[in-house]
Amino acid sequence: MDELTLTFSFLLTLYLSVSGINSTTFTVVNRCNFTVWPASSSSGAAPALSTTGFRLRTDESMAINAPTAWSGRFWGRTDCEEDSTGKFSCSTGDCGSGKVYCSGNESRPPTTLIEFSLASNGKSNDFYDVNLGDGYNLPVIVVPRGPFGTSCRSVGCVVDVNVECPAELMVYSDNQRANVVGCMSACAAFNSSQFCCKGDHNTHETCPPTNYSQFFKTACPRAYSYAFDDEDNTSTCSQADYTITFCPVSNSRTGSSLLATKSVLVE
Repeated sequence: MDELTLTFSFLLTLYLSVSGINSTTFTVVNRCNFTVWPASSSSGAAPALSTTGFRLRTDESMAINAPTAWSGRFWGRTDCEEDSTGKFSCSTGDCGSGKVYCSGNESRPPTTLIEFSLASNGKSNDFYDVNLGDGYNLPVIVVPRGPFGTSCRSVGCVVDVNVECPAELMVYSDNQRANVVGCMSACAAFNSSQFCCKGDHNTHETCPPTNYSQFFKTACPRAYSYAFDDEDNTSTCSQADYTITFCPVSNSRTGSSLLATKSVLVE
């Protein structure tokens, strides 16, 4: 992180503490055995966070303060590098900015998305979920940290979906098709009304789950699998901070230990 960003983050934290305005702290942690480049984007009129992209090596973490009523997304980028011209790009989660910072740009599928809509001054609940509507690239868990209400719970997808991804949804790191780095959702892969539930009058009844969305749901029961997935996948919490952990169960990309430990998602 550069000096300007660090200064801005410090001043924002100081302002929030002095002014008495409630803020939420997101602690982003990388437990993968490879570097991850987390990123964020804000929704609607919500301001950008103090950083919209940064690097986390294995076991590194970063705390980011969000202002009251902030809404937006986090995600992780993988296999990132700078070319000879200084252009930055990633195999998954790339936002097209050409830099480490995404500066308001959204991610390119497939990406495991973490979504938040924070309460205003603690007067209502935060809403948060993990959404696989754009596919999957990394296991992640969101854990609320109190004080908070009894409705708080952890959400996420802790298994390595890439291991079992249907062949037609697999995304590879290169043309050799040797390394699967992501799993597209059927909507992102095929862009059809059947899988995307396009149209103003679609409901769960008119656009039921498909074999593809059921694959994601079976692997990740506490994440959204498609547009009309069960509403119970959105969790609520009051006056909490949140820890977002990539590869929460195992540092392995094989998924062998991840697949056996779904119970890590506790109430």
